[in-house]
Amino acid sequence: MREIKFLTLTVGALLVSYQLIAKDLPNFSDLAEESTPAVVNITSTKTVSNRQSSPFGQRGFEDPRFDEFFKRFYGEQPVKSAGSGFIISKDGYLLTNNHVVEGADEVLVSLGDRREFKAEIIGLDARSDVALLKIDADNLPVLRIGSSKKLKVGEWVVAIGSPFSLSFSVTAGIVSAKGRSIPNGSDTTYVPFLQTDVAINPGNSGGPLINLEGEVVGINSQIYTSTGAYMGVSFSIPIDYAMDVADQLKEKGYVARGWLGVSIQEVTTELAEALDMEIPKGALISQIIKDSPAEKSGLKEEDVILSFDGEEIFYSADLPQTVGSIKPDSQVTAVVLRDGKKKSIRVKVGELPKDPSLAFSSQSNSFANILGVIVENQDSKVDIPGVLIKELDPTGLAATAGIAQGDVVYSIGRIPVKNTTDFNNALKKLESDKNITIGVARNGIKRILSLKLTK
Repeated sequence: MREIKFLTLTVGALLVSYQLIAKDLPNFSDLAEESTPAVVNITSTKTVSNRQSSPFGQRGFEDPRFDEFFKRFYGEQPVKSAGSGFIISKDGYLLTNNHVVEGADEVLVSLGDRREFKAEIIGLDARSDVALLKIDADNLPVLRIGSSKKLKVGEWVVAIGSPFSLSFSVTAGIVSAKGRSIPNGSDTTYVPFLQTDVAINPGNSGGPLINLEGEVVGINSQIYTSTGAYMGVSFSIPIDYAMDVADQLKEKGYVARGWLGVSIQEVTTELAEALDMEIPKGALISQIIKDSPAEKSGLKEEDVILSFDGEEIFYSADLPQTVGSIKPDSQVTAVVLRDGKKKSIRVKVGELPKDPSLAFSSQSNSFANILGVIVENQDSKVDIPGVLIKELDPTGLAATAGIAQGDVVYSIGRIPVKNTTDFNNALKKLESDKNITIGVARNGIKRILSLKLTK
């Protein structure tokens, strides 16, 4: 009997504990009810060409019925994609992701009250993945804009959107991290992403991330996945950053970002010791582009940028985000470590070139940019002649193929490579749509790798 009584007391204590925990959890129902009317579904339609062509040539048949038949199966076809968005002004301006509407021939916006509007694309910015749209309507419900800077890791947040075209779905979670740089192969290194564990799936793109005050703090943009569906990690564009982009798109149709003109790399523990640093931090300058703001200001290779415009540069990824947020032609101060001593340097920030490849190197061959490597000549007395991989993009084709910093490339496409001139000439002769061989030596051991170049 004592055991049964003890069990009853234990179950009762657990129930009380559960009730106390449940009492502390937020209730999202009011937030969802207030916010959903200003969230929209977006359907974009673009025309794409079928890969195959008509077996009867360009002309086809004179009978229009047959022409329509072959146009349907061998010609151009409309393709639809779906996403989400949210209204930021009563007169019809709304935000979504660039990738939701980029290249669209028609954009259809559906409101929660079943009204539909054709939207005008006011501006697109691929680097931030932000798009500003406009629909012809008045007195629309709007979402209040919050501050992503004030957002704290661990805060509750809610996403509203249309995952898998399931309209106006609500999911919740917490902010997992701030200021994330995502090396996903796209040009988004200038976005300090918010990381959350809110369930985001295809169709959520462009929808709002909302705090418990009912304020938008981000635009849902990407997920980390190996399956195409949510795996517990999602990323949103901070609303402070997105609104600055939207304002520029509305005012002048494009976004001007700050630019320094350097290639940088992470400071490892080994490099920190070699650079007389107690703690490995900052952005190490490995290359400076000719005539860039960095060169004109007096920055040098092997300088370690510790802060820029008053913002600490802890990881190398912090630098492009910080520089990109500064208005071009601004005069700022960079604190660098040079020869073991701190030095303050005044820098006039330039404007980021529209061509991403020009932003990092004005001298590299276009194929070299695709490989994602910076090479240099070796000493003439080495056992294996070739070019030394001085630096490589961790998301580039060379790294994907297994090439590492410090490797020696001695052939490309069966063409011997002894110096940087041979390297560039060999790349120019390659066909980009075919697999190529690359001869690579590591620690004196040769091996042959294969990869496919794409333009």
